Amino acid sequence: MIDLKALNSALSQLEEEKGIPRDKVIEAIEMALAAAYKKDYGKKNQIIRAKFDLDSGATEFVQVKTVVDESMLKPKPEVDEEGNIISPIEEEPEEEGEIKKVYFNEDHHMMLADAKKIKKGVKPGEEMIFPLETKDDYGRIAAQTAKQVIIQRIREAEKSSVISDFGAKEGQVVTGKVQRVEGGNVFVDLGRATGILPKDEQIPGERYRQGERIRAYLYSVEDSPRGVNLKLSRSHPLFIAKLFEIEAPEVANGVVEIKSIAREAGSRSKIAVHSNEANVDPVGSCVGQRGTRVSTVINELGGEKLDIVPWSENAETFITNALSPAKISSIKIDEEEKTAEIKVGDDQFSLAIGKGGQNVRLAAKLTGWKIDIKSSAGAKASDTDEDVEMSDEDDEGI
Repeated sequence: MIDLKALNSALSQLEEEKGIPRDKVIEAIEMALAAAYKKDYGKKNQIIRAKFDLDSGATEFVQVKTVVDESMLKPKPEVDEEGNIISPIEEEPEEEGEIKKVYFNEDHHMMLADAKKIKKGVKPGEEMIFPLETKDDYGRIAAQTAKQVIIQRIREAEKSSVISDFGAKEGQVVTGKVQRVEGGNVFVDLGRATGILPKDEQIPGERYRQGERIRAYLYSVEDSPRGVNLKLSRSHPLFIAKLFEIEAPEVANGVVEIKSIAREAGSRSKIAVHSNEANVDPVGSCVGQRGTRVSTVINELGGEKLDIVPWSENAETFITNALSPAKISSIKIDEEEKTAEIKVGDDQFSLAIGKGGQNVRLAAKLTGWKIDIKSSAGAKASDTDEDVEMSDEDDEGI
């Protein structure tokens, strides 16, 4: 039999802690009991309902039939001995507001004339209720069903709560503990749920130890049949933006905007910043006094170099800033093709290109322009070049 005291306690706990009304759980239990009864003792097409008494633990089962008259029924097509339709009936489209016609099913329906023999004054569309026999062994089935429904409701409530909680945090930085590492993927305990940091969203070269606290960018909250998927990233460009929001109040309150980010995770990134107030230095706000703010971000990124440059509406100025720390001699831009031809001194050429073309590549990503660089001596390179030489001085990020 059902332990009514334990059931009432569980229902109260669900209502208080999970916010699930007890009448909804009772309704789910009754539906599950009716389905179990139908499976064990009923017929395939029967409509069976259950009424569960929370005070006594007793369950009543009834069969439901809808009262119909001839005007509510579709004519049955002719069939052969094997049940195949001989002459299908062409149905006319139903008009809006008209009662939907159905084929008569003795397990679902009762003709009006027969219903009136049982209940006077009954009308088409009303339901007729017929009590069903309660089986002796159904107490055990009821107890097991109630337990399963409550467990399922708890899971649904927790799932809904996780989606609501972490859905509000999507696009933010979250903190958790490394739970385990499997197949290169890192599973992070976020408290009420576990997030996954896929291998391709990790910073190259980083190693994660069990129990270690890490921060990551929550870029996706997905509801799936197997649960809630919380996808994390430490290589996402917006991870940098969110870290600066945490470290720099000017970024958090919108006085300083991060206009664009170009990132090669684990190696180098460039960010373009703009101030909405004339007396606020956007670069200085991100760098912080004696570099404290940017140093904190760099430490979080494992030493990744950061170039913070002023954003500008003027393409020439923005491209010039983006190629920092190199100093350019001249710039020629093509607005239609969105290409920029840059000239630099011989001593600035390798610095402008960067190691493996990284500096010019990041500048192109940051600005959205194709950049070609020429030196005074005639050497040439563009943001698409991968194999270029550099000098030791081109590795000067913050």
